[in-house]
Amino acid sequence: MTKTIGNLTAFGLMAAATLGAGPAAAAPPKIAVVATGGTIAMKLDPQTHAPVPALSGEDLVSAVPKLKDIATIQVTEFSNVPSDYMGPDRWPALARRLDAILADPEIRGAIVLHGTDTLDQTAYFLDLTLTSTKPVVLVGAQRNASDADADGPRNLLNAARQILTEGAAEMGVTVTLNHRINAAREVRKTHTSNVETFDSGDAGILGYVDEDRVVFSRKSLRRQTLPLPERMPRVDLVAMYAGADGSQVRHAAESGAEAIVVEAYGWGNVNAEMHDAIAEVIAKGVPVVVATKVYDGRALPVYGFKGGGSTLRKAGAVFAGDLTPDKARILTLIALPTNKDRGALQALFDR
Repeated sequence: MTKTIGNLTAFGLMAAATLGAGPAAAAPPKIAVVATGGTIAMKLDPQTHAPVPALSGEDLVSAVPKLKDIATIQVTEFSNVPSDYMGPDRWPALARRLDAILADPEIRGAIVLHGTDTLDQTAYFLDLTLTSTKPVVLVGAQRNASDADADGPRNLLNAARQILTEGAAEMGVTVTLNHRINAAREVRKTHTSNVETFDSGDAGILGYVDEDRVVFSRKSLRRQTLPLPERMPRVDLVAMYAGADGSQVRHAAESGAEAIVVEAYGWGNVNAEMHDAIAEVIAKGVPVVVATKVYDGRALPVYGFKGGGSTLRKAGAVFAGDLTPDKARILTLIALPTNKDRGALQALFDR
């Protein structure tokens, strides 16, 4: 007796299988998704009516049905925190987890779900320390998952498409939101709420995730990889402001900072009081890196007035070039344990 299965008989199924016999279909590519939290994983709290962490990585992947059409997704729940909580206490563990995940030969690349406030910093830390050459794409959202026009799902899908594109592994760690692909070293957040918030200033974007394909137009030429230190040193960030008296620089050194990044004006300038404080702490063996708070351009030792970049260089300061103060701090965090010499540090910033 023949058993009926749906509208086909068992005999019919066997015949169909015989007639359709051929090469086995290739398994879909596998992509890792590592969830860390952020607005992309938030929904409105019914009591406070404010966004709070609410969704897991599995929830976010399930909300994008098209993902399963292009890849098999492997989800890792790393954390579920606002990105304001991300920093040197979490970054090394995230880098090690990603390297372990990417060591699986079946994994084509990884998507890191992350809040946008520190997304560019986490991306740069990973770009400096990951040993895997597989593509890693960081995505987030400017609108929480309760919004009718939430941008998270599209960003997640675009990241998966980017990973599967030929040449993606040559781009390093990227930040991809609102279709635009930015290099980790150069990208920065430029708007508090607009979905077009990340760009790369003078350097420009790496490419674009379009409707029909992913288009890469350039590579980041100044990438470098450094060993992940066993311990994260304390590196403080101090801002120059009108009337600054240098006390914050002195306090940072006296309270245990192993290096200080100064967020200076213009080409890398401070007032006379800040100059004196910087010179004092350098003389005591605390490296000082001078970065500029100006959006585009480089910090360079140009001006000769007391506090001008030229006088800070004579005092022994290191100049961060075009790295933002936040990213200058990250490079210092990673480099300091093995590069305490001023010349060695400057060489890393100049690469």
